[in-house]
Amino acid sequence: MGSGTDPGGALRFAVLGPVRAWRGGQPVPAGPPQQRALLGALLLRGGRTATAQELVDALWGEEPPPTALAALRSYAFRLRKALGADALATVDGGYLLRPGDDFDLVRAEQHCSAAEKARAAADLSSARDELRSALALFDGEPLAGLPGPYAETQRVRLLEWRLQITETCLDLDLQAGCHAEAVSELTVLSAEHPLRERLRALLMLALYRGGRQAEALGVFADTRRLLGDELGVDPGTELTDLHQRILEADPALLPPPVPQAESAAEPVRPAQLPATVADFTGRAAFVRELGDRLAAASAEGGVMAVSAVAGIGGVGKTTLAVHVAHAVAGAFPDGQLYVDLQGTGPRPTEPETVLASFLRSLGVTDATIPESLADRAALYRSTLAGRRVLALLDNAHDAAQIRHLLPGTPGCAALITSRARMVDLAGAHLVDLDVMSPEEALQLFTRIVGEERVAGERQAALDVVAACGFLPLAIRIAASRLATRRTWTVAFLARKLSDERRRLDELKAGDLAVKATFELGYGQLTPQQARAFRLLALADGPDISLEAGAAVLDMDVYDAEELLEALVDISLIESAGPARYRYHDLLRLYARDCAERHEGEDARCAALSRLLDFYLASAARTYELENPGDRVLDHLSPVGRPGLVFASREEGLDWLFTEAPSLLAAVQQAAGDGCEGPMRRAVDLLFTAQDLMESGVYARQFEQSTRALVTTASACGEELVEARARVLLGQLLGLAGHFADADREAQRALVLSVACDDPLTCSYASILRGMIAAYGRRFEEAAGHYQHALDGFRADANRHGEAAALSNLSRVRNELGDVPAAVAAAEEALSIYRGLRAGFRLGNGLYALGIALTAAHREEEAYACLTEALPIFREARQQLWEGMTLFRMAEVQLASRGHRQAASLAEQSLNLLRETGGTWRRAHALTVLGRSLDGMGQPDRARACWRDALAEFTALGAPEAESVRQLLGGPAAPAAVAV
Repeated sequence: MGSGTDPGGALRFAVLGPVRAWRGGQPVPAGPPQQRALLGALLLRGGRTATAQELVDALWGEEPPPTALAALRSYAFRLRKALGADALATVDGGYLLRPGDDFDLVRAEQHCSAAEKARAAADLSSARDELRSALALFDGEPLAGLPGPYAETQRVRLLEWRLQITETCLDLDLQAGCHAEAVSELTVLSAEHPLRERLRALLMLALYRGGRQAEALGVFADTRRLLGDELGVDPGTELTDLHQRILEADPALLPPPVPQAESAAEPVRPAQLPATVADFTGRAAFVRELGDRLAAASAEGGVMAVSAVAGIGGVGKTTLAVHVAHAVAGAFPDGQLYVDLQGTGPRPTEPETVLASFLRSLGVTDATIPESLADRAALYRSTLAGRRVLALLDNAHDAAQIRHLLPGTPGCAALITSRARMVDLAGAHLVDLDVMSPEEALQLFTRIVGEERVAGERQAALDVVAACGFLPLAIRIAASRLATRRTWTVAFLARKLSDERRRLDELKAGDLAVKATFELGYGQLTPQQARAFRLLALADGPDISLEAGAAVLDMDVYDAEELLEALVDISLIESAGPARYRYHDLLRLYARDCAERHEGEDARCAALSRLLDFYLASAARTYELENPGDRVLDHLSPVGRPGLVFASREEGLDWLFTEAPSLLAAVQQAAGDGCEGPMRRAVDLLFTAQDLMESGVYARQFEQSTRALVTTASACGEELVEARARVLLGQLLGLAGHFADADREAQRALVLSVACDDPLTCSYASILRGMIAAYGRRFEEAAGHYQHALDGFRADANRHGEAAALSNLSRVRNELGDVPAAVAAAEEALSIYRGLRAGFRLGNGLYALGIALTAAHREEEAYACLTEALPIFREARQQLWEGMTLFRMAEVQLASRGHRQAASLAEQSLNLLRETGGTWRRAHALTVLGRSLDGMGQPDRARACWRDALAEFTALGAPEAESVRQLLGGPAAPAAVAV
C-alpha cells in the first residue's frame, strides 16, 4: 500500500506478533496499546470497512467509556498522520485500511495455500517448505500486548491456526521420513498442549518409526491417564487405533515411500473414484469377472464395455464396484469418473446434471456445455473419443437414467450399480450380487474386529454374521460397534442379536435384513446422537450442510458438528464433503421410520420449520447484499431462527448456488406439507433465491418447486402464497419464451394479489404483464402495466422496484418513439441503482440505458454502458443477462457498421443463449448474426441464420417472424425488439 502524501516508501504491516508497521524498512510509531489495538482491528478486517461502533466494541467491549467515540477518532487521526494521508480512509462514517500483500498475515495465508497445492501434487518437500515459511512469520504471541475483547478473540484464533499449521507440517515431516527430527519438537508441543490428542498421536508415530516402540506405548498410557484425571474420558479413536496397531506391529505404520511430484506438463485427468475400503473381503470371482471385462475394453481394438451390478440394498454393490474400479484404474489412464445417481431417493439425479458435471471434469468449460440432454450426451461422447476413461455410475434408478451417460466409444467402459437388474440395457454384462457366504461373512467380520478377539469365539462370531443375514453392510456395522467396545465379547454381541424382539421380524428378507442391522447400530447411540440421526433424515435434500443441520437440531454449530461427526465415525451418515453430510438411501428411510416412532408430529414439523427458517434467513441476507434498497425483505414471513451472515456478495452467492439443490428440495417438501406457515416461508424463500432462476443453472428445479407451491396453495385456498408463486412461475415461463402461458400466470397473480392486498406481488405481477405485452409488441399496454408497477413501488417506498419499473418503462417508451423520455427513464433508474450500490441489478440499469442510448444514436455511450454491465452479469453468474448484453453490444456495432465485431458478439451471445433464455431470444440473436454476416459479404450463411430464426419465431407465433421474412425476401427490415 502506498504512503499517499509521504513518498518515503511502501507500508508493511505485522500482526503475527506485536502489531507493527514499517515504511521503506523503517519502523512507524504505532502509538499506545489502545491505538495499536485499533490498527490491529483494521488490519484484520482484510480491507473491509469497519464502522465506528464496531471498532468501539472491539476496543472496549460491551461497556465502553463515555469518551470512547472521541478517543477512537483521536486514535484514527494519529494513525492517519503516522501512516500517511490516504493510508487510512474514512468511509461512510467508518474506517478502511487496505494492508496490501506486504502484510505478514496475508503472506502466511499465501504460503499455506501454496502448501495445499504442492501437497495435492504430491510435492511434499515444497509443501513442508511453504508451511515452514508460514510459521517463520510468527514472532511470538499474535497481537501481543493488545487490550480489548476483539484482540483476545483474534489472538486465540491465530494461535490455534499456528498450531494447526504446525501439526500439518509435522505430519508432512513424518510422511517424508523425518520422524527422528520431529520427535523433539513433538515432545515440546505435547507438553505445552497436553490434552491435544493429535500431537500425541504424531509423537507416538514418530517414536515408533524411530524404533522406540516402548516409548510410543508409554505416550499412550500417559495420555490415557491424563485424560481420565483431567476430563474423565478415554482417548479418542485415533489414539486408540494407533495404540492397537503399534501393539500388532502393523506394517502400514512404517514410513511410506515419498511420492514424486507430477510433471507440470502432465494434463489433469479426472480421478473421482471414492476410496476403496481397506478391509475388502471375498467376492473374488466377481472381482475377476468384472475386472477382466473392463480391462479388455481399454486394450487396443477393444469395444466399449458395460457391466451392471444388481442386488438388494446393503449387499455391497458399491463396495465391490469401487474395489474393481480401483483394480482396473491403470487400464484407463485418461481418468475415472464417478457419480452417485441417487436412484433410490425421491428425486434421482437428472442425466443432464450428471453430464454437465462429467463434462466439466473432462475440461469442458461451462460456456460450451449445451442445454439439451441429447446435445450434452453427444458432446460427452465426442470428448471421450480417443480417450480411455472408466465411468462408475453408482446407485442407478433404471436403464433410462444411465443410457445417455454411457461413453459409447472404444477404449472406454462403464460400471453400473443398481437395485434393479438392467435387463433392458442392450449389450450390458449383468451381475447379480447375493449375500456373502458364511465363510466370507466371517472373514469380513474378523478383519474388522481383529483376529485375536474372534479366534477364541468362532461359533459366537458365526452366530453374529448369521443374525446379520450375511449382508456386508449389516456385518460391517455390527463389527464396527464391537471393535470400538473393548470390554464386549463376541458372545455378548451374539446374545444381544439373539433377542427376537429386536431381530426376528426384521430379519426376514430383502431390505428388512438391513433394517435389523441398522437397529443394532441405532440402539447403541446416545440419546442426543439418536435424536440427531432421526431428525436430520427428515430433510429431502441430497445432502445437508453443517449449518443447516444445526438448524434442524436446534443447536449451535459446534455441538452439531460433534454429533454429526460421531455419526459419520460409526457409518450411520456419510461425509459428502467438508461440513456436508448425507445418508445412505436405506439409512435415510430407516431414520425416518425411527422419527415416526420416536418423535411426535410437532417435533418433526418443528425440525423442518427450523430448516426452512435457516434457508430463508440466509437467502434473505444474500438477497439484501445483492439488492440493497429492495423492500421485498419487508414483506417476507418472519423467521424464528437466524441464518448465516456473509461478508460479501460473492460469499452469499457461493452459498446460494452451493445450497441450491437442498434449498429447492426444502421448498418442494414444504409444498407437500400443505400448511400455511411452511408454504408462506417456502414461497418467500423462492423470492429471495431468484438469482437461481435467472442464472438458468437451476431453472428446471426452480420451476418444479414453484409449480408444486402453486398446486398446493390453490388447493388450500392460500391466495398470497399462490399469487407469489404464480408471479415466479410466470417469470420462468417468460424466460423460456412461453409468453401466452406466462401472461395467464401474471393475470391470475394480479387478481390474487389484489384480493389479498399484497403490494409486493401486485407490483411484480404488473412488471411481468408489461414484459409479456412488450414481447407481443403491444407497447401502449406494456407502458400502462409498467406505470402501474412504478406507482405501486413508489407507494411502497421500494426504490429498488422503482428502478426496475423505470428500466422496463424506458424500453417501451423507446419502442413508442419517445426516445428522450426513454433515455431519461433509464438514467433515473441507473441513478437509483448506483445510489443503492446495487449488485447485478446495476447491470440491468446499465443495460436499459445502453438500449435507450442506442436508439438515440449515441452509440459510443451505449457501448460503454453495455461494456460496464457485462462483467457485472458475469460475476453474478447471470448467464441469461450476459448473453443478452452481448446481443445488445452486437446491435450497437451493427448500427455503427462494425459488422465483424457485431458478428463476433452475436456468436458469443448465441452460445450463451443456447443454454438459457428460450428459443425467442436465440432467434433474435440469430437475426442479428445474419445481418452482421450479410454486411460482411456472407449472404448465404446470413440467410441460413435467418431461416433458423424464422422457424423459431413461427413456431412461437411471434410477430418478429414477419421482419425475418422481409430479410429473406427483400431489403433488410428494422431490428425487432428483444427485452
